[in-house]
Amino acid sequence: MSANKNIRCSVSNCHYWADGNYCSAEQIVVTSDRMGDTTPHTFNALEASQFPRTPAGSSMETCCKTFVTKGDDAKADRVKRME
Repeated sequence: MSANKNIRCSVSNCHYWADGNYCSAEQIVVTSDRMGDTTPHTFNALEASQFPRTPAGSSMETCCKTFVTKGDDAKADRVKRME
């Protein structure tokens, strides 16, 4: 899977991080910190349509639920990760 040239990410220990600080995930989930704190780690892009709408006052109040540490189980959240 190639990097998404429209999404930048500097979290180099994420499974989806690619050279040049690109995100190579096919889908990403971003939500408010409040929502992120109440959902399990395995709540993923396939279930994103179930997220209620959650406002945020700034970027500091948002989180990426797509993050997975490099080396973790490739199907931990039922999303097949790139190999």
